[in-house]
Amino acid sequence: MNKSVNPTALSGARAGGEYELPTVSCIVPALNECANLQVLLPSLEAILKSHSSDWEIIVVDDGSTDATADLMASWAARHGFRYLQLSRNFGKEAALSAGLEAADGQVVICLDADLQHPPALIPQMLERWRAGADVVCAVRVNRDDESRVKRYGASLLYAILGSGNRLQILPDAGDFRLMDRKVVAALIQLPERTRFMKGLYAWVGFRTETIEYLPPERLHGASRFDFIALVQFAVDGITAFSTWPLRLLSFIGFIVALLAFAYGAYLVVEYMLIGNQVSGWTTIVTTMLFLSGVHLLGLGVIGAYLSRVFDEVKQRPLYVLKNDVGTGLKKALPDSEQP
Repeated sequence: MNKSVNPTALSGARAGGEYELPTVSCIVPALNECANLQVLLPSLEAILKSHSSDWEIIVVDDGSTDATADLMASWAARHGFRYLQLSRNFGKEAALSAGLEAADGQVVICLDADLQHPPALIPQMLERWRAGADVVCAVRVNRDDESRVKRYGASLLYAILGSGNRLQILPDAGDFRLMDRKVVAALIQLPERTRFMKGLYAWVGFRTETIEYLPPERLHGASRFDFIALVQFAVDGITAFSTWPLRLLSFIGFIVALLAFAYGAYLVVEYMLIGNQVSGWTTIVTTMLFLSGVHLLGLGVIGAYLSRVFDEVKQRPLYVLKNDVGTGLKKALPDSEQP
């Protein structure tokens, strides 16, 4: 499903000489965001018209059950709009991957449909790209609108991902970012089935700059990213980009063995010097329960990693496309610039 891309041919808009406006692709993953799309799309269209030589807005419908399909049927008939409808809900990471593979612009911008990623930042992002940045991330100023548990959980997650890892994953940067064509070309060549996009963005590297922003409140609807989804997100990230849990299990095993040896030595010395023979029933039961808990914990961690291997070896596609409506930049680019 990956496309062969010539990134050098598509990055000429900032390569020496007189600056030319780039072609821009905007990817908008959406799940039941019909009301928000009605507000977002006109705003996004107006900004792209004034800051690009040509543009496309790719809405990736990740299994919506509202009126998104009806809304996009009319929008996709207009110039610059493309509607990708997945056959079911595959998850946001898969929807982003579908959009990246479909995008044809020299610059690709990802943003959410819930209006918490303000399109007004796009001109600043393009200015940073023009100055030489390959990736421009929008970074939240603070997380005061989130619960304390979520903030602490996020801090712990990124501490784990950063431990013993050469990757630098920006903790307050989400999917709202601009990427040069060569960055997108690198991303769509990665074969992983488990797409932890924050980690993949960091893994491919390239020159990255940040822009701070304060996300506005959602205009319509509520976030579907609940606690269970957050836990799954964390597990995906840890198993994809860290072996820290496995190393921790080895450390726990070493400590337990050391304590067992020390306690055994203490009992032997006490018996030889004092003659006390401690009744072992309580000690044995407590030790067995403790070790059983450690073993089950270890099996759970190993099982999480094995499940990732199981998903990878099946080589199923990331998503199944149900409909592809509209042309976007596909027909607008000259044949020499077609990816």
